Amino acid sequence: MKPILLDFPHEFYTDRLHIRMPHSGDGEAVYNAIQASLNELKPWMPFAHLEQTMEDVEVNIRNSHIKFLKREDLRLLVFLKDTGEFVASSGLHRMDWEVPKFEIGYWMDTRYSGKGYMTEAVQGITDFAFTELNARRLEIRCDPKNKRSCAVPERLGFILEGVLRNDDISLVNNELTDTCIYALIKQGDELIRG
Repeated sequence: MKPILLDFPHEFYTDRLHIRMPHSGDGEAVYNAIQASLNELKPWMPFAHLEQTMEDVEVNIRNSHIKFLKREDLRLLVFLKDTGEFVASSGLHRMDWEVPKFEIGYWMDTRYSGKGYMTEAVQGITDFAFTELNARRLEIRCDPKNKRSCAVPERLGFILEGVLRNDDISLVNNELTDTCIYALIKQGDELIRG
């Protein structure tokens, strides 16, 4: 199978959100969200430690667009449906099209935190993956110390399959950290939830 030949929607909607592939020109909104959220992103996201200009972020967005079209990585940007404001970056990463399986990653503009947008976006992406991409397995990996990140898969019924101990290095203090692996699988037509 050649993933580049797969046809599926490049955007979809949830109750409050418009979720779509990145487009040229999205860099400014993403850059502004990163700048507004740096303190909250730095403990968890390597990109938050880079000295990035708006141009750097735009280049990243355009590369994400190309990777989406080539089916190498499916980054998705999350906007409020009513106003078009950018609220989060997510997507389906580390894919294996043979299974098919994907890992959902996400980060949020903290100015929009606490409103349930991330949970709604991940639910929408989960539905999209199982319906449009015929996913058989979805994973969410996060540091157990990142309580807000762990709360998303827990709210959505993902099963905590295990914790990889001493799996990574902290971005804050260079100490060893653990990684929680949450998963949701589909057997036949049934989603297996926790």
